[in-house]
Amino acid sequence: MSEYMIREQKIAVGSLEWFYREVTPTSSNNKPPVLLLHGLPSHSYTWRRVMENLEDKGFRAIAPDWIGSGFSAKPDKRDFAYTSAAYQKALGELIEALELDKVSLVVQGFLASVALQYAFTHADAIERLIILNTPLSPDVKLPWLMQQWSIPFMGDMVTQDPLLVDRTLEKGSGFVIEDKDLDIFRQPYLKSSAVGRALLTTTKNLKLSQTLKDIETEFSRWTVPTLILWGMADPWLSADIPEKLAANSSNVEMVKLEEAKHYPQEHWPKEVSEEMITFLRRQVV
Repeated sequence: MSEYMIREQKIAVGSLEWFYREVTPTSSNNKPPVLLLHGLPSHSYTWRRVMENLEDKGFRAIAPDWIGSGFSAKPDKRDFAYTSAAYQKALGELIEALELDKVSLVVQGFLASVALQYAFTHADAIERLIILNTPLSPDVKLPWLMQQWSIPFMGDMVTQDPLLVDRTLEKGSGFVIEDKDLDIFRQPYLKSSAVGRALLTTTKNLKLSQTLKDIETEFSRWTVPTLILWGMADPWLSADIPEKLAANSSNVEMVKLEEAKHYPQEHWPKEVSEEMITFLRRQVV
């Protein structure tokens, strides 16, 4: 299946313009749409191969660029706070604008903590949850590569370098990414300095430690069917916490991708897609 099947769209939600990629199968399986959310410093293009596989099996799939990322709006921090609360509110408004009553949510990466918080407060709207290599414990710290983005002066310079994307995606995934794909990941950084400023502000304002404390607490009350797909060779995140969650929760299962690293969807889309589709198709007992 070729990439031209993925439609690129924009939608205005209040004062914010969201960019998103979407696939709509000609023959639907009548399952809820799949909403795929990327991490830092990526954008929705990272889900391209997974989306094609989902479409092939009858799933509608939508992958937005977070506000401040990719080709979505990059408002000044006076107009959008780039905090966890601001992102959750914006995500909820996007879901409402797209008229998605119920979704299966797929999250990956360090910004995905925001989407998990949204899911925990809107459990009735989440059919299934799939987590790929996402921080889940308050002990997790941003990798040094990302910490640099919020350091005064250094962060201002580092986040304006388009090669930041290359370094981060290739360091996290452990593999070389093709130039044609890196060209697309870099495009937002080449078009405007706003994406670098948004990345710097997001990194400063994430307050990861507090967010992850909230996530740890909420997981103990979470009952929605959940699949953790984990790249076991991730240089930044240990598998200990997801393993404990899967062992202690009847609604959480874990599939280990032994050779995959921090961005499993980038280099292991076939394996990721197969596990996702099996889980999304399964009947609730």
